Amino acid sequence: MDLNYNINQLSLNISTAYEPELNHPARYINRLVEGLAIQKPNIMGRPREYDPRMLLKLVLLAYSYGVISCRKIERFARENLVARWLTQEQQPTYRTIARFVVSPDLEEMIQNGFKDFHDYLKAHGMIDEASFIDGTKILANANKYSFVWKKRTIKYSELNIEKARKLLQEIKQAEVKINVNGDSFNIDQLDTIVALLEQRIEELNQRVSETAKVSPNPAKQERRHAKKYLHALDHCRQKNLEYRTQAQIAGPRNSYSKTDHDATFMRVKEDPMRNGQTKPAYNLQIMTNSQFVLGYDLMQNPTDTRTLIPFLKLLAQNGVLGRVIVADAGYGSERNYKYIEDELPGHTALIPYSTMIKENSRKWCSDDRKVMNWEYHEDDDYYVNPDGVRFNFKRYAYRNDKYKFRRDFKVYQAEKYNENHQVIPQALTPRGNTKYIMINPQWEYFKAKARESLSNSNTYSRRKYDVETVFGNLKAYLGFNRFTVRGLKKAKRQMGIALMALNMKKMAGRPTIFGNSFRKRKNRSEF
Repeated sequence: MDLNYNINQLSLNISTAYEPELNHPARYINRLVEGLAIQKPNIMGRPREYDPRMLLKLVLLAYSYGVISCRKIERFARENLVARWLTQEQQPTYRTIARFVVSPDLEEMIQNGFKDFHDYLKAHGMIDEASFIDGTKILANANKYSFVWKKRTIKYSELNIEKARKLLQEIKQAEVKINVNGDSFNIDQLDTIVALLEQRIEELNQRVSETAKVSPNPAKQERRHAKKYLHALDHCRQKNLEYRTQAQIAGPRNSYSKTDHDATFMRVKEDPMRNGQTKPAYNLQIMTNSQFVLGYDLMQNPTDTRTLIPFLKLLAQNGVLGRVIVADAGYGSERNYKYIEDELPGHTALIPYSTMIKENSRKWCSDDRKVMNWEYHEDDDYYVNPDGVRFNFKRYAYRNDKYKFRRDFKVYQAEKYNENHQVIPQALTPRGNTKYIMINPQWEYFKAKARESLSNSNTYSRRKYDVETVFGNLKAYLGFNRFTVRGLKKAKRQMGIALMALNMKKMAGRPTIFGNSFRKRKNRSEF
């Protein structure tokens, strides 16, 4: 049969008469975005002609295909048949797409989308009450060599102040006649000193012009010294302003990038040189269940220990936090345990502490230096070490860490003398001081509670293949290893698109993965 194939034949322009298959991610994206309660959406584009819902559908579909560049998304909207079905033949430019990706409207739509997606999964029994939490580092869109270290800034600032103080002493010795007090120097006085030097130079200029024929002219010599010190002090003043700005940008962080002030230098897994070089990145925290991302946040702190409490507050505020909180040993700290027990009494924490596995090893259990291997008498509250030395309770103590968290301790001191009033050598340190130990009762309580909760539950074993799989799909499947925008707010919006696109891809693949159980459900394509 001969087919009449003629690309030059005149035809009528009509919309795309195409619909994707039932389990295509585009259908779930369409239903998700259409279900969002958007009031008075701001029309995007120049001229303003594109609905933000259409742009969100296009961006989600493109990200699910691993297309992140705005220029490639523009071509994707023209050439991909499924994208043309979602956009109904509309073709926004890459500038419109770029402005939409970082717009505040997108952040609100993404947050509402995560909440609606969580409610849908919970209503259909696809998730349970477990919340699997973990973090990973995503590279920022910044130069990896444009670093500013806070410790260096503090050090150079102190050296600059000392240099300004020495210059002020030299000014007085050089007999430059300005009215300053060098005994109580303050760095904030640099503006006043520079102004006095400028005023003195103007006076000397006038005197030099009046005594032009005098040689040697003492006014010229004083003016030469005044100009030299003016340039030096002005340089100190500029450096002082620079160091203050750097310290203000860094805040509580130890470093930041000059090209992206919100990015912090961290050790990331993408280390091709294998030298532990720090790179500008953000700490991504996610909460998953059944490999669906139900909540996320971007942190500037490189360690996971301090990110748990603000992340739990965000999840509880959004109403997506489950009753069982599961995380790895990187989140096990006294502060986190205390917050969950005090602020989240209806939740169970399945979080091991850092030395939990080591405490079960033979080496740890046979180590006589570990207090847990000592004999403890609860009635009289004292310890006996393997050498037979008794440690009696002496006093209470506390310590505050650099984040102002208080830890209470009980101090036990060794008995220095035996029954015959002779010195016990085992009770003394090599320098002759009496040995003592410090016990944190609250930390020991939380450790025992963590061991008990983990031994009575099988939920923790799901953590590796639930939350770690999401990171693998995000970096390997979608290819999202580095942000294309700068700034914490903009990066957070872009990450929301990538994670929601990953959810839509996972949602579309569920009927094929769990085909037998999924076919039994009615309205399986309804979202």
